[in-house]
Amino acid sequence: MPLTVLLVDDEPLVRAGLRAVLEAQPDIEVVGEAADGAAVTPLVRRLRPDVVAMDVRMPLMDGIEATRAVLRTVPDPPKIVVVTTFENDEYVYGALRAGADGFLLKRARPAEIVQAVRLVAEGDSLLFPAAVRRLAASYGEHRGASAARAVMARAALTGREEEVLRLMAGGLSNAEIAARLVVGTETVKSHVSSVLAKLGARDRTQAVIAAYESGFVSPG
Repeated sequence: MPLTVLLVDDEPLVRAGLRAVLEAQPDIEVVGEAADGAAVTPLVRRLRPDVVAMDVRMPLMDGIEATRAVLRTVPDPPKIVVVTTFENDEYVYGALRAGADGFLLKRARPAEIVQAVRLVAEGDSLLFPAAVRRLAASYGEHRGASAARAVMARAALTGREEEVLRLMAGGLSNAEIAARLVVGTETVKSHVSSVLAKLGARDRTQAVIAAYESGFVSPG
């Protein structure tokens, strides 16, 4: 089965460019397009894409609100990648905190676009971890730090789970974490699932943001 993608951007040329890049891959299919975030939820319900590539800034409903709407109302929601012009953008961090799984720069090379969509769909590693660290350093301490600290305290992670979370925040994939800890990949997947459950995080991106905002991991 191909990996299915919904494109959401108010610029037709951006949508056309992303479609051309993604549909050049034999295993990726663009199943729909939208020009504003307000159209996303109905399209997701109808088309059931695996990934939504969504502009973070749109005139009627931006990518932050559209992300919240999808995650709040759609059962088994798709992965969401916000598309942006500037990576060090408070809107991008807001979208990640709202539940987006990663972000993609509009100026990214075709190979980077394809890799980003595949990485987010797989969910086994953090997309652009260095950029997430920079965003956390710029905006994290001003966004719900006390709540994140409370969540981290309630989670009561084990020593091994803390180790796994730190490696996740460093951008390591499950396979890389397994090699670092000299354990099996299935064991790492089990630890990651436990960390997400204890933190109440939708995915590893949300867990890493909580780790940074709480001070458990330093963004420096």
